[in-house]
Amino acid sequence: MAGAEDGPGQQPELEDDEAASCRRWGAQHAGARELAALYSPGKRFQEWCCVVLCFSLIAHNVVHLLLLARWEQTPLVMLGVVAGALLADFLSGLVHWGADTWGSVELPIVGKAFIRPFREHHIDPTAITRHDFIETNGDNCLLTLLPLLNMAYKFRTQSPEALEQLYPWECFVFCLIIFSTFTNQIHKWSHTYFGLPRWVIFLQDWHVILPRKHHRIHHVSPHETYFCITTGWLNYPLEKMGFWRRLEDIIQALTGEKPRADDMKWAQKIK
Repeated sequence: MAGAEDGPGQQPELEDDEAASCRRWGAQHAGARELAALYSPGKRFQEWCCVVLCFSLIAHNVVHLLLLARWEQTPLVMLGVVAGALLADFLSGLVHWGADTWGSVELPIVGKAFIRPFREHHIDPTAITRHDFIETNGDNCLLTLLPLLNMAYKFRTQSPEALEQLYPWECFVFCLIIFSTFTNQIHKWSHTYFGLPRWVIFLQDWHVILPRKHHRIHHVSPHETYFCITTGWLNYPLEKMGFWRRLEDIIQALTGEKPRADDMKWAQKIK
């Protein structure tokens, strides 16, 4: 009799558990909603300015590079392209690891502006697929403004002879900038499973840019591996070396800070 009486009374409790489970992941997660609400008009304005300036400088610099191109420098230029992609991949991993592992959303200036998207991404990984071009790429455009300005200044002030000698180096720097600028766009594509252009899928399938299946490894909690998100080429060798774990051990020994403590705090918010 007791079992019969308990049955109907348990049904609402089971439904509540299922609803709570749904709220622990994705856009309905309490932490994800709170983090998304911190995206401000001021932040949006900063991103617009950075994107406009960045792509204006890219257009300016690519025209000058094309005007200076010489066939005999092709081998060095190709080497620069590969080296630029490799360095961009490593730098994407370094920034990604740093923002995932250390710091807090409460930090002045950088917390809400730069660490917040990383916290949101782990509890709502598909949020990035709902971001438009400006929100996706604004921060990366900010990071590449100074090297783009420096390159534009060289094109304006140095002689054609000096620029010809520097050409392979400038191609390396430009490729590093391009890969870095588009890192978060590439990252967004790695979370997008519908409607991708065929050329993007082709580049993913051939591992020219970060493949979708490859990036899934990072999103296994507690998000402590495979941080490189431009091409992903360096993830396996860095993991085999224990590179990120060794860095974390050194920083924890020096500071006493626990890796991913803030990330875990946001993940555990359920109301």
